[in-house]
Amino acid sequence: MMIDWIPVVLTLKLACATTMLLLIVGVPLACWLTFSRHPLQPLVSTVVTMPLVLPPSVLGFYLLILLGPNGPVGRWTQHVLGMRLVFSFAGLVIGASIFSLPFMVNAVKAGLASIPRNLIEASYSLGKGRLQTVWSIVLPHARPAVIGGSVMSFAHTIGAFGIILMLGGNIPGQTRVASVAIYSEVEAVNYTAAHAYSLTLLAISFFVVIVMNMTNKKSAGVLG
Repeated sequence: MMIDWIPVVLTLKLACATTMLLLIVGVPLACWLTFSRHPLQPLVSTVVTMPLVLPPSVLGFYLLILLGPNGPVGRWTQHVLGMRLVFSFAGLVIGASIFSLPFMVNAVKAGLASIPRNLIEASYSLGKGRLQTVWSIVLPHARPAVIGGSVMSFAHTIGAFGIILMLGGNIPGQTRVASVAIYSEVEAVNYTAAHAYSLTLLAISFFVVIVMNMTNKKSAGVLG
């Protein structure tokens, strides 16, 4: 029996796109949450952490309303940019990024919190500005945490199911990722295809965990 491997390719594509977006958004956000004393910092931190405890169906439902054609964001993107977010790959990237955001932000925050404050103060005392200090002191020390957060975000996106199904449905070649394909094949009592997809995700997840453990070990060695 021929297996359609497009869902696996789409899953990897989604995980890569989500991780890249989280690097762009999550790392600066983690820096702000770690060092800012803004009154809204506790509220923003709570909102960022919410996907860890919210059922994916709840998060997916409200994102469906927000990004749908009648929602404020979905209406704007459709009328201004001509882009439909729900039941599209772009919508999956947005949903998966919000779903995996805590894994990136919390990992980077932990790395930033471990940086000795005297190094940052010494940088300021030598006349370096905030951006110079972030570039020369903060980011090099936080690199293992950023790598670890990226790996965890990638792995978490691969296993996403509920939010993907809510936002993207099951459109072949567009939103039918491997986790959704497994569900569909089991419903169709096609266990051969379900086994193929499941074993592939198992192998990918095993490799990702190995990379994460190696990263953590290297980080512990550097800190030691």
